[in-house]
Amino acid sequence: MRRFIRQNALSLFFLAGFLLALAGQSMAGLADHNARQLAEGGAAVSWTDYVTSSDFAVDVAENWQSEYLQFLLFIMVTVWLVQRGSPESKRQGEEGAHDGSAGRGSPAWARARGWRRRLYANSLGLLMGAIFVLSWLAQSVAGATAYDNQRLAQLQDPVSWGGYVSSADFWNRTLQNWQSELLAVLSMVVFSIYLRQSGSPESKPVGATHSATGVEN
Repeated sequence: MRRFIRQNALSLFFLAGFLLALAGQSMAGLADHNARQLAEGGAAVSWTDYVTSSDFAVDVAENWQSEYLQFLLFIMVTVWLVQRGSPESKRQGEEGAHDGSAGRGSPAWARARGWRRRLYANSLGLLMGAIFVLSWLAQSVAGATAYDNQRLAQLQDPVSWGGYVSSADFWNRTLQNWQSELLAVLSMVVFSIYLRQSGSPESKPVGATHSATGVEN
């Protein structure tokens, strides 16, 4: 068990952090939801009712889709675009897809030929893209339900899914997350040119020049 934890400490750390943050979000969101319900003359709901509601689902899904959009764009754009001096970039002249050779210890689909190798060669981007699309759809469906509930409470007619997806509410929720994710990636790409973090694989070595590109600790 100790060996497993040590070998997988990075993923276990972020998994635990994710679960704690999700649990904290559900408790804080429940308190906020019930406060608004009582202020509007409604009844408080249980934790179970809240975490299975469209209000909670849309808040979770809109964050997930923006995160996976960030990963998808970064994975795909760095195939073709470079940033001089950044460890997050390939060196100039190395743009494009370069699969490399597969050896005896390579995954089976990497050693295969034809569609299986092509699929495996693009599997990371495809998975990130699929999760982004699914979480975007989940956000739009849950958001439409929550939006309609709000309209009905105000004695307004509900809208269709298409009507919600083209609404200001949907794009306000979506774009405020996208801009923050794109800014975070931009900051990482640019700041890593000039700043260092000793021991981190996301940083260049402390003694590396600012112009050194694609070099990591």
